[in-house]
Amino acid sequence: MSLPDRIEDPDQLEELLSRPSEALQRSLARVPGDILVLGVGGKMGPSLARMAKRASRAHRVIGVARFSEPGLRARLEADGIHCIEADLLAREALAALPDAPNVVFMAGRKFGSSGSEWLTWAMNAHVPALVAERFQGSRIVAFSTACVYPFADVRGAGAAEEVAPTPPPGEYANSCVARERLFQHFSHLHGTPGRLIRLSYAIDMRYGVLHDLAQKLIAREPIDLAMGHANIIWQGEANDWALRALAHCDTPTSPLNLSGPAIAIREAAEGLAERLGVTPAFTGRPADTAWLVDCRRAFELFGPQQVGLSRMLDWTADWVRRGMASLNKPTHFEARDGRY
Repeated sequence: MSLPDRIEDPDQLEELLSRPSEALQRSLARVPGDILVLGVGGKMGPSLARMAKRASRAHRVIGVARFSEPGLRARLEADGIHCIEADLLAREALAALPDAPNVVFMAGRKFGSSGSEWLTWAMNAHVPALVAERFQGSRIVAFSTACVYPFADVRGAGAAEEVAPTPPPGEYANSCVARERLFQHFSHLHGTPGRLIRLSYAIDMRYGVLHDLAQKLIAREPIDLAMGHANIIWQGEANDWALRALAHCDTPTSPLNLSGPAIAIREAAEGLAERLGVTPAFTGRPADTAWLVDCRRAFELFGPQQVGLSRMLDWTADWVRRGMASLNKPTHFEARDGRY
């Protein structure tokens, strides 16, 4: 895959985030029929839907969301994606959606969970139950999170899929366990094939762990090292691998960790600081544990990462230094209490 030395603007960024691999094209050939993306309006949804369409013109890609972002629906439709406005909390809206043999579930709620815990549980547990019932005859690749795991020793490989989901305190993490359990229940009940994608920190120039670090460095703010390690992956590869998972569904559904090798937050911050020409300041010290996942199973299925840490550092420092677009949605990766 040919990669640029810098990402000039949002248009080039979107092209990179939605650029499909040849392996994805082969995978989608094995899963014919429409691809329904539920929650297409989120951070990753638009680029994943575009990637699916670019990978296979034979597949109709349907994006479902409330489309609260101005202009998003028109942009997706211009890229050949059929869009349907719907509230996934409404049974009648779900019933009205077209049947599709392939479903990618991306809906969920994290930020703003504190203070509105009831809505977090509704989105992360009730909606999955409704979707699993409605699309029981489909393959369902559902996005989850590494937060379902307990903290892992930073000296080890991270939590493997066999580790029981017993998260640290926090409404968000516990609601994500509920999401998985509901998809598992209906998969057992109806024989629905699927995968639970336990994603850890996808990297986009406009948000993500590296973006957060770079923004703090530019603002001369100290970086908290308490959560001293994290797994990260280029969002384009996360999109690619999640779509390829449609060809690797299990019955009943099973979890799959999806990210890259763990990085040390201090080393990543120092790498960004060097590229930005600033002196980093740190607070705290790295804990012996972090939310880390063992991604060897994903590497066996999809191969090694094509976009490594050094390139992501180059791209991020250049982007933030030029004051390019930000989604202004900090990941709060440093939080150890589960409060978002």
